[in-house]
Amino acid sequence: MPASYRVLSLGASYGSLLAIKMVAAGHDVTLACLPAEAEAFNRDGARVRMPVKGREGLFEIDSRTLPGKLSAAPPDRIDGAGYDLVVLAMQEPQYRSPGVRELVAAIARARIPCMSIMNMPPLPYLARIPGIDLAACRPCYTDASVWDGCDPKLMTLCSPDPQAFRPPDQPVNVLQVRLPTNFKSARFDGDAPTHMLEDLAAGIEAARFDVDGVRTALPVKLKVHESVFVPLAKWAMLLAGNYRCVGKDAMIPIRDAVHADLAASRAVYDWVVKLCVALGASHDDMVPFDKYANAALSLASPSSAARALANGARDIERIDQLVKVLGTQKGMRSEAVDAIVARVDDWIARNRRAA
Repeated sequence: MPASYRVLSLGASYGSLLAIKMVAAGHDVTLACLPAEAEAFNRDGARVRMPVKGREGLFEIDSRTLPGKLSAAPPDRIDGAGYDLVVLAMQEPQYRSPGVRELVAAIARARIPCMSIMNMPPLPYLARIPGIDLAACRPCYTDASVWDGCDPKLMTLCSPDPQAFRPPDQPVNVLQVRLPTNFKSARFDGDAPTHMLEDLAAGIEAARFDVDGVRTALPVKLKVHESVFVPLAKWAMLLAGNYRCVGKDAMIPIRDAVHADLAASRAVYDWVVKLCVALGASHDDMVPFDKYANAALSLASPSSAARALANGARDIERIDQLVKVLGTQKGMRSEAVDAIVARVDDWIARNRRAA
């Protein structure tokens, strides 16, 4: 394995979190993003602020001080070949955008391994789970044809458990971490790309930062798991929290969505876990509800999906719909999940009418 890798991240908002950790480990990362974002990253670097245990305030990582190199460019200025790994870090509806669609196709032709940190699993990843009717899942995607050229053997999924956001009063190259947990990736189908992930994970684990004069390991690591079902643990969190932020007429924080009626939240969570087990997961692959509920106490704003709908989005990631479809395939139904899907459908229909 080489001492350093060339990584392409499609997406520079949430994508800059994993990118800066890779740059800290000595790897070179290119962010595919909007022209104005690319200008900001190339001029001022990526700035990621995160809490550090036992320290007041936030610690800022500046990519310009790290051993690897971070650069950025619009998708139509990027050659889809020449990278060791591609990180899929955009929201699922963005992949059909002009320039991005063509870049995904070029990456597929070049047979570059891809690791998604989307909430919505790329369709080729679902092909790695035995027994799923992929054709029935296609309507859950904004444009499923984007993924048609991708090889499932070169696609893996990484549960995007860390919570981060761009502070509205800061430049676009600044990201703030709200919940500094780990990225949890499934292995690839093949050994060589899996060894690359393990190499990247080890480098991130070993990286140290100067925090108030002390060489310190910072949170947010990359963990590689043998089971393809580990990243699916996020689905229960999304259905119990993120999509229940979507009310009939207004949005509520994730914390309130989970804790206003803890029994109802647990029922949704447990149903999704049961679905994942029916798909082949082990209970050990899942996250206990109480651990999730405790973490949700720090999530004092609505989810990104809820905020997007409130701002008029006509398409969002439809994990809610995908979970319902997969439940149907397994002969399972949840009235609570049906209600979530109906509320999201209603918001999208209203937004489309308004547009």
